[in-house]
Amino acid sequence: MAYGTRKQRRQIICAGAAAVGLAAASAAAAKNWSGWTAPVSAESLPGSSTDLNTASNDGCPFLAPDGDYLYMASNRPGGQGGLDIWRAPRSGEGWGAPENLGAPINTSADEFCPSPVHGNRLFFVRRLGATDSDIFVTRYGNERWEIPANLGANINSSFEEWSPSYFEDQDGNEVLYFSSTRNGHPAQDIFYSVNFGPAQLAPGGVNSSASDARPNVRKDGLEIVWDSIRFGTLGGPDIWTASRASTSDPWGTAIHLENGINSAGNETRASLSWDGSTMVFGSTRSGVEGSADIFVSTRSKVTGND
Repeated sequence: MAYGTRKQRRQIICAGAAAVGLAAASAAAAKNWSGWTAPVSAESLPGSSTDLNTASNDGCPFLAPDGDYLYMASNRPGGQGGLDIWRAPRSGEGWGAPENLGAPINTSADEFCPSPVHGNRLFFVRRLGATDSDIFVTRYGNERWEIPANLGANINSSFEEWSPSYFEDQDGNEVLYFSSTRNGHPAQDIFYSVNFGPAQLAPGGVNSSASDARPNVRKDGLEIVWDSIRFGTLGGPDIWTASRASTSDPWGTAIHLENGINSAGNETRASLSWDGSTMVFGSTRSGVEGSADIFVSTRSKVTGND
């Protein structure tokens, strides 16, 4: 039976082909890597301090580009108040005791979602009110952290902004991904900004009718991980991934990560190391020391694939 006009049929066919193309690009990119290993507590790695995961809330992990530090958010004792940003130095295969970054980064408010990038810059989130948090940036120089600067109205709103993730695209543009509740409902959606211009809703498989939050993009802009409560989760938020062939393409199909990465608890704020071989994330799964702990999974590059 015929349906619609010739133009409408052509549009439907093109849309279907585009969806198939996105899925194929996602699958092709995944072949460049082995699967993720079953995750382990970051504290269990040889060389890690017993103070890495505590009875407090430890999460929002992010590896420095050179791998020398693991940044995190925690409300453990010894901070400025609420959640603070801490960092742990590399120690063997793990990380040593975390140190509080202090003022002017940490305040009596909550600071979380640290994202260190090259150039000694650090993006992070500061809570300004019960339903308002903004993204800030600071730089380390002359043996001190500069006073953090609010990224302004193109990025921040009167709602929640979380998890800044910075990379440079194939054309040399500065791209910042983050999630926000600015669409007028409690759920987070994933947005991006080019050269710190107006925020745009991220296209492709990363957004759904459910909450999609805390994105982190690989340094080449071709792979993303985030947490979502979309259909298919095992409990609370789970970690999902998507990929694309070019930074100008929409994201491909969302893939639910397996091999024990997700659990009946909450898995949140996954991030990828600079070389893409390590993923760290927070989890409230059974057996954690406190309300949340940091976990690690690794993978290797597949020989012969670029």
